Amino acid sequence: MAEKTIFQRIIDKEIPAKIIYEDERCLAFHDVAPQAPTHVLVIPKRPITSVATLADDDAALVGHMWMVIRNLAKELKLENGYRVVANCGRDGGQSVDHLHFHVLGGRQMIWPPG
Repeated sequence: MAEKTIFQRIIDKEIPAKIIYEDERCLAFHDVAPQAPTHVLVIPKRPITSVATLADDDAALVGHMWMVIRNLAKELKLENGYRVVANCGRDGGQSVDHLHFHVLGGRQMIWPPG
């Protein structure tokens, strides 16, 4: 059996996190190493490795996650804008093998991002 990712351990409440949203399908919490004044992660509760491993059946889950992101951005008062990032694979900067969306805001974002 594969070792649990840190995100699965947060879902299972084995590791504490500053959770700001939770339902039966996903969880959102503040990043422990924020890259912007607001930096939240939104993750599915079901283990999915990355965007690259999404199945067609995951469309409803991912759509739900985008609605959660939209609602959180409103709650977090990111009316001036925000960025949503999904790193995919080692070259894409993914460091945890569990699908996650970074929601970054509270400052001007630069382009290109890096």
